[in-house]
Amino acid sequence: MDRTEVVIVGSGFGALAAAKKLAKAGTPFVLISETTEHLFQPLLYQVATGVLSAGEIAPSIRAILAKYPNADVRLGRVVDVHADAKELVYEAAGERHTLGYNFLIAATGARQSYFGRDEFAKVTYALKTVNDAKRLRDQIVRCFEEAHTTTDPERAKNLLSFIVIGAGATGVELAGQIKELAGRYFEQSIRGITADDVTVTLVEGAGVAMPAYGGKLSEYTKASLEKSGVEVVLNTLVTDIDEHGATFKAHGSEAGVRRTAETIVWSAGVQANDFAGVLAERTGCDTDRAGRLLVNPDLTVGGRADIFAVGDMTSLNNLPGQSPVAMQGGRHVAKTVLGKTPRGTAFKFRDKGSMAIINRFRAVTKVKSIELTGFIAWVLWLAVHMVYLVGFRNRYIAVMSWFGSFLGHRRPHFHYAQEPSPVGTVEADDEVPVAA
Repeated sequence: MDRTEVVIVGSGFGALAAAKKLAKAGTPFVLISETTEHLFQPLLYQVATGVLSAGEIAPSIRAILAKYPNADVRLGRVVDVHADAKELVYEAAGERHTLGYNFLIAATGARQSYFGRDEFAKVTYALKTVNDAKRLRDQIVRCFEEAHTTTDPERAKNLLSFIVIGAGATGVELAGQIKELAGRYFEQSIRGITADDVTVTLVEGAGVAMPAYGGKLSEYTKASLEKSGVEVVLNTLVTDIDEHGATFKAHGSEAGVRRTAETIVWSAGVQANDFAGVLAERTGCDTDRAGRLLVNPDLTVGGRADIFAVGDMTSLNNLPGQSPVAMQGGRHVAKTVLGKTPRGTAFKFRDKGSMAIINRFRAVTKVKSIELTGFIAWVLWLAVHMVYLVGFRNRYIAVMSWFGSFLGHRRPHFHYAQEPSPVGTVEADDEVPVAA
């Protein structure tokens, strides 16, 4: 049977951090992921709004680890774990394979949560994968293109109406960018459409925008969005969604309010991916309401000393679901496996701060007791995200794209081709000519 020292499941921040640590130490490992790309998820909204291309934020993880002969990257989906036998089962190219290990590191991240209303997934846009971002990008461009040619004023209004549900960092950044698109790109490139024609509504169930920040940073975020033309609706839940709009219900109100829009983006919550459930069942580990593993302080899973989990699929000490937590967790686990950190050592997260961009020249940054807003926070956001982008080429291209988009009026990665469809219908008895 195929066997290795360490198996890493996933290709996100936590998985890559652990992989690099093991690779540099010369420890043999196999990294298995459903995708061969390392996704910089915090910048997905910039792919959706044409600022960056998918390749700039999703380099090949094989290319990243290519220089390490002890690293083996496999494309596959892990479906089961035999904890006592130290084996896992994964599917690849239509076949099932068994792989033995001495240590297992799980870092499969999280997916969108709809709080029991899974039917919302069919009528909303998510922003968790590269395909999600491309799908939303195509939808945004389609709406502007069709609004430009339609002769129905009501349809044009609906096409240019966008609803973003959830005022966390992703929701705030996306809402700000869509409104900025209207004035700094589409108003310049499509005749007859102005920024005033575009409605962006950001809905949040809590009483503040970006609840994780609170205080003056949340107030600044709300004020900045409203100044740019985004409508911020707080203390409000979304009770129903269909293909052409959503129903809002304010806290304490008995009746809901209907809003029409052709594009509704859901960014209100997350839950662990399916592999977390597999590990929970096989190791006896408890989970929270979002399906996240309630890992031990040293990031081991259940009663197993040889199975670890890091990142968004875990819950520990109310740590935020952010990339720094995943990266530090991945490095902690790798050092434990390598023997550089004693077994059972509790994971301690070093909070280096958090930040979010609102729109051009406006951002918020919080580093312990230091809070920054405006242009300084925006520049700091650019610098930090440039450092975390993997690969010199990716950083260089991203900087050029940022200059073109934020200082100029470019959106270099917007493209749209109308799907061909017949204007009329052909009767069943009519002869249809066949093209040579």
